[in-house]
Parts: sequence; structure tokens; C-alpha cells
Amino acid sequence: MKSVNIQRTESLLMELIPEALATLNDSRINSLPITAVNCKNGKYDAIVYYDGSDFTKTEHIALNKLLFRASGAIKSYCLNSTGWYKCPDFKFKADTGLEQSLNIEALFRQINDKKSK
Repeated sequence: MKSVNIQRTESLLMELIPEALATLNDSRINSLPITAVNCKNGKYDAIVYYDGSDFTKTEHIALNKLLFRASGAIKSYCLNSTGWYKCPDFKFKADTGLEQSLNIEALFRQINDKKSK
């Protein structure tokens, strides 16, 4: 169970990170949808999940590199917006949960079709 402060931080970062990405000049990442933020070690580390269902594995690698390079600008934006003394270190990962849930739904449809036949 996470503390209320960490949940509040995650919620605030969910709002601020897309805003920070939108200020960047790189069209590959400035409209990237953020699906979740998971803070670790208090507020020192945060895993930021983005919707990766439209990208290949090589594109994920390229996006992660771009996001890693942009993490300083994202941190600056978050610090300026919140007035925090320290911002978490961001690690970006593709969120494949949506893709997996769509695959599971497709399997259920196939099972249902077979049962009805």
C-alpha cells in the first residue's frame, strides 16, 4: 500500500510529464501518451510508462533514448511547476498492458465464437 503523499506525487507527475513533453521540439515524443507513473524509493525514482502499442521494439529503444535525453528538461519543467526541491529521476518504459488486454479480449471472442458454433 502506497502512502498518500506518494500517490499524490504520482498523480501530479501524470499531469506534468505530458505538459513537459508538449513543450519539447521533438515531434516523436511531444505527444506521447503517458499511461502511468510509479514512484520508487520515496520520491527519488519514478518509472514513467507510455503507451507503446503502436511502436516496434526498435522504435521503443529509440524512444527510450530520446526520453532519457529529454529527462533533464522534464525535470526542470516539473521543478518549476511545483516548487519542489528535488524531482525524481525518471526511467521510461513502454506500457504494453493495453496491447495485452486487447489480445486477451480477442482470445475470449474466439472462444465464444467456437462455443456458439
